[in-house]
Amino acid sequence: MERSTTSDTASEKPNPSHHCTGAVQMRIKNANSHHDRLSQSKSMILSENIKVAEPVNRHRRNHSQHNLTLADIITTQDHTVVEKEGYLLKAKIADGGKKLRKNWSTSWIVLTARKMEFYKESKQPALANLKPGYKPECVDLCGARIEWTSEKSSRKNVFQITTVSGNEFLLQSDIDFLILDWFHAIKNAIDRLSKERSCTPRNLEFKLRRSSSIELLNSLDAESKEPKPEHRKSLIFRLNYSASDTNDRNRVKSRLKKFISRRPSLKTLQDKGLIKDQIFGSHLHVVCEHEKSTVPQFVRLCIKAVERRGLDVDGIYRVSGNLATIQKLRFVVNQEEKLNLDDSQWEDIHVVTGALKMFFRELPEPLFPYCFFEQFVEAIKIQDNATRIKSIRSLVKKLPRPNYDTMKILFEHLKKIAAKESVNLMSTQSLGIVFGPTLLRPEKETGNMAVHMLYQNQIVELMLSEYSKIFGSEED
Repeated sequence: MERSTTSDTASEKPNPSHHCTGAVQMRIKNANSHHDRLSQSKSMILSENIKVAEPVNRHRRNHSQHNLTLADIITTQDHTVVEKEGYLLKAKIADGGKKLRKNWSTSWIVLTARKMEFYKESKQPALANLKPGYKPECVDLCGARIEWTSEKSSRKNVFQITTVSGNEFLLQSDIDFLILDWFHAIKNAIDRLSKERSCTPRNLEFKLRRSSSIELLNSLDAESKEPKPEHRKSLIFRLNYSASDTNDRNRVKSRLKKFISRRPSLKTLQDKGLIKDQIFGSHLHVVCEHEKSTVPQFVRLCIKAVERRGLDVDGIYRVSGNLATIQKLRFVVNQEEKLNLDDSQWEDIHVVTGALKMFFRELPEPLFPYCFFEQFVEAIKIQDNATRIKSIRSLVKKLPRPNYDTMKILFEHLKKIAAKESVNLMSTQSLGIVFGPTLLRPEKETGNMAVHMLYQNQIVELMLSEYSKIFGSEED
């Protein structure tokens, strides 16, 4: 009994060679039944002549691991380290060389060694990726350019990032040190990529060989040797766009230079009658010289029209007329030599008075010349009434002939308006308030505008009240 047991035991002793074969078979069997465990292993030592069929992966997680892209391989390296992250204002202004409408939005920006990612208001980008269909906008910094710009936006602290593919982004923050820190961080990343040449196919091939992934290396070689047609197309489009844009600018500049050099002078156009002398906005003496008189014809016509049908109108010169009609009258005066203020389109007398006030307001130098302003102000400050009137009379006599004659006719007309105060409710004080700032003003406004306005009104009021003594003859 013991012998048989011994012989059976001896017969069951494993053969070393048989043991090795069985172990291999056991491993292959285990590999076929537990392919998930095999799929998660990093590498296997196989002979180059032996081809093992790849197991079919049915798990979604394993399936995604075997469909790695170029970006996935790169992010497995040290490029996934977050160098900087935070909120900035972002605007994408070009996509593949095609200009886009600028639209500012707040984005959570994550900067790594190779790229930037833009997230929508998310402080945890890693969690945002778990949402189905969510993909952050990525910017490849390899070969990109970064520069400060003040032409692309009216905001302050704006810099632009331009990628190789023709995408352009604007980043901005009102905080100076924050945007400066971001600028230097992105610039350092771009400069580092340029020095390391990490975006060249040869360097990528070296990194992939170190990762022991032959299948991905082959696919990468084919991908890197022949770039995608849409990438090449977008780059060519961007280059052509920039070139055409520069050519258009140069063409416009040359045409403008030729137009300006060939443009006739103002005097030539006036001699040919293409441009007529303007009444509104011209110096008083120029208008008078052109008309060969000392009082502009337009002033005489307005005064006659008001005295004919406006002396009894309530609020004459105080009430404003229709501005559009006044501008139309202004245009007619500047373009035509003959003017009929009795025409039905000028039937509103406030339009005529408004145009007359506009004429005096638009004089480059007011009816009381700038050099006389301070002298009139000092004269009105005199306490003694007789001395004050005498001083103002002396200044009025010193005025240039066109100024004196125009002033005399205007104040004679305003005196007639004040004489009808009981009907039109326009006293000398009211007329002084209306015409004071229009007829005399300082050449340079100072902080004493309220004080000057008070003196302006008093000067006009005094000249209306004492018209005969100021504009009369010496004997009077």
